[in-house]
Amino acid sequence: MTDPLSAWHRLAGTAVLLDGFHALKHAIRFGADVRMAVTADRRAALALADELAPDVRGRLETLLTELPREAYASLVPRPHPTAVAALAVRPERDAQLRALTRVPRGAPVVVLDQPRNLGNAGAVVRLAAGFGVTGVVTTGTLDPWHPAVVRGGAGLHFATAVERLSVDELPSGPLFALDPEGEDIRGVKLPDDAVLAFGSERSGLSAALRARTDHLLALPMRPQVSSYNLATSVAMTLYHWSTTAGAHRAP
Repeated sequence: MTDPLSAWHRLAGTAVLLDGFHALKHAIRFGADVRMAVTADRRAALALADELAPDVRGRLETLLTELPREAYASLVPRPHPTAVAALAVRPERDAQLRALTRVPRGAPVVVLDQPRNLGNAGAVVRLAAGFGVTGVVTTGTLDPWHPAVVRGGAGLHFATAVERLSVDELPSGPLFALDPEGEDIRGVKLPDDAVLAFGSERSGLSAALRARTDHLLALPMRPQVSSYNLATSVAMTLYHWSTTAGAHRAP
């Protein structure tokens, strides 16, 4: 029988870390190729499935290997309260690009321009999955499949297309970028094929992205307030799109 710790370490170099029960649950729901899952408490994990995700209970029962708590904790950078972790295959870049560039497009693409905060990026992926957008693109050095981003996204990377691209590789479509100098978003109808760009938490839009922007938009905000959190800005923008655009509506 293969030693589970050895098997984990062999896979970990190239696989996506699913940190926690909810990340694993969502990955299974949205078709991820999960190669291995471990837990420090199999009974508790399956009870959680019975309560919150009976649709994936059978798959979890097959996947989960119970390890001593110390062994489980050695496999993850920050043990999750649910004491569950798994490894899944990262989707191929070509498949992600096909999903992002397919036309006609019935929902926007969200672009995070040179983001810095891993948790914020994960929260945006979670929002994108909830609103049913086409995908999330990051520019710059942040890997959107970093374990901390996947943890922040609760495994919902597998519910949408997620990839890192250069500004020159962005999908086609009218590019709307959020900026304090832009037009009030409340007077604009966002089309379903929009590319919605958001600058970094610290420095805003890069010069390269700003040069490609078709429309600058601003969210309503009191003059004394300097900015919104990145994920909050994305949420407000996607909600505006969902209530004003085309045929698409988030379920």
